[in-house]
Amino acid sequence: MPIISLGESIPPDTAHAVSVSLPTWQSNVGYEEGEEWVLSRMVTGYPRFFIHKSIDAFARDFAAAYGQPGQRAMLFATAGAARRCLEFMRQRVSQQVCSQIYVINLILDTSKDPSPLLKQLAPTISGIIFPQDSFPVAKQYWQHTGDGISSRRAEFSHELFKHGQFIAVTEQQPHRSLPEKPIRGPKRYLRADSTSTASASGPNSAGSEIKGLSSSENPEEARESFHFLEERFGRNLDLTQVSRAKSAIRRRIAGSLAGDADMNDETKTHSEANSRGMESLDETDVLLYPSGMNAIFNAHRALLAALGSYKSINFGFPYVDTLKILEKFGPGCVLYGNASSDELDDLERLLKDGQRFLALFCEFPGNPLLTCPDLKRIRKLADEFNFAVVIDETIGTFANVNVLQYADVVVSSLTKIFSGDSNVMGGCTVLNPEGKYYRLLKQVLEEQIYENTYWTEDILFMERNSRDFSNRVKRINANAEAICEILRANSLVKDIYYPKYNPSKPNYEACRLPDGGYGGLLSIVFTHPEHAQVFYNNLETAKGPSLGSNFTLCSPYVLLAHYQELQWAAQFGVDANLVRALAAAETISVA
Repeated sequence: MPIISLGESIPPDTAHAVSVSLPTWQSNVGYEEGEEWVLSRMVTGYPRFFIHKSIDAFARDFAAAYGQPGQRAMLFATAGAARRCLEFMRQRVSQQVCSQIYVINLILDTSKDPSPLLKQLAPTISGIIFPQDSFPVAKQYWQHTGDGISSRRAEFSHELFKHGQFIAVTEQQPHRSLPEKPIRGPKRYLRADSTSTASASGPNSAGSEIKGLSSSENPEEARESFHFLEERFGRNLDLTQVSRAKSAIRRRIAGSLAGDADMNDETKTHSEANSRGMESLDETDVLLYPSGMNAIFNAHRALLAALGSYKSINFGFPYVDTLKILEKFGPGCVLYGNASSDELDDLERLLKDGQRFLALFCEFPGNPLLTCPDLKRIRKLADEFNFAVVIDETIGTFANVNVLQYADVVVSSLTKIFSGDSNVMGGCTVLNPEGKYYRLLKQVLEEQIYENTYWTEDILFMERNSRDFSNRVKRINANAEAICEILRANSLVKDIYYPKYNPSKPNYEACRLPDGGYGGLLSIVFTHPEHAQVFYNNLETAKGPSLGSNFTLCSPYVLLAHYQELQWAAQFGVDANLVRALAAAETISVA
């Protein structure tokens, strides 16, 4: 792939790309410093860190319609997510600001006899309105939880919003007062009879109906709306395939389909090939989410609801938002950042002294040092002292490793290698049907926690992208090993972090599948820091955040993930000048 200009999407010219080009070391620093020469060039970014322009455009119109001057909006797929954001903000802003924060829910206006297509989609949007100065707090919730809407959902719903297909409902909440005239903005958003209010009804109605949007009685607007729906779904995306697509994704994750499989392939039975090694596992034990972090966030929510309010354990150097979830959404956590045997010894002492924990969260392998925790010992401690084990297998991938045998819950970011095309977000949880908390967790998820927020279009793209997942992983494994061999022979390279060469390799081997490899991710540390910058600046690859693509993708990961805490990261052996690379799925030459 040719060098991509600063701020352009990765892949180029991709409207819903999940990465952005930061082609020089200094551009990464400039991004973290908020420098205009970088930010002004960015057409997109990683979706939980950068609010996509389609989402931002909708949020601006939403705030103009339902807010006051100086207020902003943040958009979610459900009223529940908006309420969680509201509660998060209340705990972190002043009482005066609390009175200026409120939730508006948009539900489909069925009185206009929408098309059967629109009724089938039944889109909803919930927005939280807040003062501009509180945006950093709202952004924390957006980033940590992954609860925010996807760019495809935003594009679709924004068009409906413009054409008056929604009814707006306000929730009656303490600590806030709605403005007397909540509808503002362009005249096209105002309805002639909008001065009246009525009782709201429907599943998302938690208050009263307020001023709606334009009714699209203009024939030209109605034609535009219909044309939009037909273009978006009638010809390009077949909604009748959504159920099959979702099932195919879940079956691939559960391991009940061998090799590459089309979503219409129903010839293989559950028992033919289950890479998880559990005959009792099926697709109903797999839950899909709009992002990997959202899967982790909801796994934590489910555990708190099922097992009680106890601290968790973050074992191994943490992905930034996993740690933030455990710290900010519950009673806190204990961090063991090295994933070492000594730390397990210390944990065992705490447990024997009577300290109780909710769950241990870990990655397998970890990011960015690719360290693999001792899952056998962790499972033994969990069984003895009654805590759950949650394993993030995003980097190892379930095509290479089987960690479910040691976990109560496995989580994964489907955005990464499972998708490969770097143009759609997704995540999942897998419940261990043989785990001691299985029935309780499944009940809590089904009855209290799980919301179907994975947008239809995103599901269809994810299914298409993942059809050749298993074959791609094999090529990625081979390419990563070849790259490692070259770099290990270079005298300028101080360390290569890769599961095959790490001291924790025995822990990886305990979980590696018979035909599994060591993954596509590797990290490089040079003998001299300046060499890292020269190396990065001269790489002729795509360079930006994320780690899931069918092409080589590099980043100075520690700078991007931990720029404000480099000294803290260093105490766990994480070098500020580390370069992280994902090998390509394409066949490469190493001559």
